[in-house]
Amino acid sequence: MLRYHVAYYLPRGQDRMVVAEVLDFPGVLSQGFDLADARLMAASALEDIAQTYLEEGKPLPIPNPEAAAPDADLIELVPLSVEAGASRS
Repeated sequence: MLRYHVAYYLPRGQDRMVVAEVLDFPGVLSQGFDLADARLMAASALEDIAQTYLEEGKPLPIPNPEAAAPDADLIELVPLSVEAGASRS
């Protein structure tokens, strides 16, 4: 099972959403109303994009153990579980 680094940026000023960015899977971004919601949304976005990669025959990015985001409020490892050939429901 692959595990990707997700950086969370908590609301500041007028911002009302928690932003989540998968650091070692380019283009996977999401947001949520709070940290719990952002976690769910980021995991869902990661799964959707990874499934798309597999359907298109593209290799998944290899997680970078040194992924960093100095301005993030929190970084967590999120597991990814997708199967090649699995259909979306």
